Amino acid sequence: MKEESVLDVLLYLFENYFYEDPDAEVDRDSLQRSLSDAGFSSREINKAFRWLDELAALRPQSELAAADDMPIRVLAPQELERLECDALGFLMFLQQQRIVTPTQRELVLDRVMALDTDLVDLDDLKWVVLMVLFNQPGQEEAVAWMENLIFQDPAEMRH
Repeated sequence: MKEESVLDVLLYLFENYFYEDPDAEVDRDSLQRSLSDAGFSSREINKAFRWLDELAALRPQSELAAADDMPIRVLAPQELERLECDALGFLMFLQQQRIVTPTQRELVLDRVMALDTDLVDLDDLKWVVLMVLFNQPGQEEAVAWMENLIFQDPAEMRH
């Protein structure tokens, strides 16, 4: 089996456990067993849970920012190296369209930097954005917008 990444584990969790029933109580031990049975390494599973724990810890801070604030953000060199150009442009687009707030953008960047990967492409970024928004209260409309974008047939997007 190929080496799986933290993002692969996160996507598996999101698609198989969190997305369908976000209020379901699933204990961490059974999730870890299921992930291990699915072929993920314990190292990647632990990293994924740490990523989710850090996202949850950041949640209360993200509720404080006003959606109308549009501060200019200069990315650090490490952030520029980690995000592909298309992904960076898409993140800027999401903020300009007010799909994400500046604080949510910071959460997305924080979670991108916490991934154990050298380069985050547009598809990976979309999933990170969806997971961040999904974790935020009152973001149902933004989550639905991202879901449509991720799950829409690319042929349907052409005009």
